[in-house]
Amino acid sequence: MLNERLKSRLKKDRPMTSITLRIPVDVVDSMKAIAPQRGFSGYQALLKLYLSEGLRRDEAVYKDRSQSKLIAALIKLGVSEDLIERAEKEIG
Repeated sequence: MLNERLKSRLKKDRPMTSITLRIPVDVVDSMKAIAPQRGFSGYQALLKLYLSEGLRRDEAVYKDRSQSKLIAALIKLGVSEDLIERAEKEIG
């Protein structure tokens, strides 16, 4: 089952905003050269891919850290590890 954040990210009609980034010219030139090799028509789509990949990776890391802290707190409060494991299986 997909969580709500992931479901919203899969929508094609999400609200968008424009931002301005200062990126070195040589980096943009490299992205322009790599984009077609990765199947993108332009470097901006490649940049969005890089941002999305990094964001997903970081979200997974920080989610795991939060989950670990929660489990440690539950154990400290006397919740059995067996019960915690059962709860983890329940949420998938």
